[in-house]
Order: sequence, then C-alpha cells, then structure tokens
Amino acid sequence: MSEAKKCVIIGSGPAGYTAAVYAARANMEPILFTGQEPGGQLMITTDVENYPGYPEGVMGPQMMEDFKKQAERFGTDIRYELINKVDFSEPVHRIWTESDEEIHAHSIIIATGASAKWLGLDSEQKLMNKGVSACAVCDGFFFRGQDVAIVGAGDTAAEESLYLSKLCPTVHMLVRRDEMRASRIMQERVMKTKNIIIHWNTETREIIGEDEVQGVRVFNNKTGEEHTIDVKGFFVAIGHSPNTSIFTDWLNLDDTGYIITEGKSTRTNVQGVFASGDAQDRIYRQAVTAAGTGCMAALDAERYLTEEGII
Repeated sequence: MSEAKKCVIIGSGPAGYTAAVYAARANMEPILFTGQEPGGQLMITTDVENYPGYPEGVMGPQMMEDFKKQAERFGTDIRYELINKVDFSEPVHRIWTESDEEIHAHSIIIATGASAKWLGLDSEQKLMNKGVSACAVCDGFFFRGQDVAIVGAGDTAAEESLYLSKLCPTVHMLVRRDEMRASRIMQERVMKTKNIIIHWNTETREIIGEDEVQGVRVFNNKTGEEHTIDVKGFFVAIGHSPNTSIFTDWLNLDDTGYIITEGKSTRTNVQGVFASGDAQDRIYRQAVTAAGTGCMAALDAERYLTEEGII
C-alpha cells in the first residue's frame, strides 16, 4: 500500500468541489471521488438563479462544470468512482472504491449529499425540470403568479407551501391522509393561509402535460372520486434521503440518517473525518449553504492535519 493521502473527499457537488478548492490551495493534495452522480442534484437542475456570482442565472450542469474546473485548476485529483466501503477504526482511515482499490487517508471529507424522495410516477420523471421540482425555495420563483400543487404532509411540505403562498395565487396541498404529520404550529400556519387549499385523503395519479406541467390528476381515497386540478408547477415535498449508508457503522447519525457534526463545525465523532453539504444538513439544503460547509470542512481538516504534524 502506498503512503497515506493527506485528504480524500467523498462526493462532488457544491460541497465536495468547494472543499477541494480550499484543500488544494492549502497543500492538502486532495483526491475527490465523484460518486455515482458527479455534480450531485444540480446535474438535474435547469436554471439556478439564487447562487451568488451568476447574475443572469446558470444551468445546474454548467455550474458544476465551473466548480470542477476550479478544483482541478488548483491540482485536485478528480476520480470518477464510487466509494462503497469505509473503515474508520484506525487513525489512518481506509476506504475502498467500487473497483476494490484500497486507499488510506489521514483526513476524510464527506460530501455525499442527499437524494430527494419521489412519488415514482412516469409523468413525474417526464416533466422533471419542466414544472416538476423537489425544491420550492430553489424553483418557486419561476412560478410566481401561477397556481401550483405540492404533495407532502410534514414540516418541509408545510414550510414550502407557505413559501409558495407568497408567490402564487393558489397553492394546492395534496395530503394522502386525513391529517398532517407537520408540527402543530406549522399546521396552524398553513390552515390560516387563505390561498393554501388542503386536499385531504388525496393521492397523485398523474401529472398532466407534454413539455410543461398543465395540471395534476388526483384521487380521493375516501370518496373514490378522481378529478384534475389545473396547475403550472408541481412540487414534491415528501422528504430526502441522505446518502450516508456506508458510514452507519462508524459515524453518529440522526434518526433519519443525516451525519451529526459537533457544534458549529464539520467535525464528526471520528477524528479526522468531516461532513459537509446535504449529508449533514437536513434544514437548508441549498447549493450556497453546501458550498459554505465544504469550505468549513476543508478548513477543519487543514487544522487537524496541522495539529497532527501531517502538513
């Protein structure tokens, strides 16, 4: 086995690439493994208008290409492979690629992100980024002045419904049961908002449209009735799944699988292992916040490597 690397970054996207820029500039000679989805969720995002520095907006894939080029400019070794196993039992950490190559590293930065949960409808996939979105904060602006629908019953769905209600004349909230899972205060806020219409016992059967969303066909599981609601946007807010399963045996995770970090840092419960981006952020989940924690993780890793006398 060759000499242990100073820093390995697992995952790409805003967090991973930002960590790579900072780590490379700090002489940490980072290796970044992109994972199965190089660039993360932004690779399936069209217009990004809320990231600073792009006054005219930017396509998600182009933004990630810019991030990648910047990381490469400072010497990041980018490898298009998936890490499928880790061992954090020793001070020098071990990871394995999908081709079964074993790599040793003094520091690990996790930037594996989280994946939105979807309903699993063919029409949902067909109209992705053509009116179907899993992020109201990211995409709600594009539907200002138009009626939209949102499916979900938890705090995220409630928060996103309230956000959309400030932009859209009518927000149709589709709830599968006769009650919501959201906290009582969030439920009260939704119910007091006049332009949010809650459709109880309602399941989505099909999102209607060819090149853009025109409506949603829904089914009432109590009355057995089916009807169509005219909307221009359809938001899915049924949760996210953090991509953290390979770390379960080593890191402290919360009850939904997000990595727990210490205080206002990116430190995990394992020395030399740091977590950034959506893998540890269940609240904000924005490109700009992911990039910020990528920066933090690289700075935390640099301090750790300096204290250990590695750099």
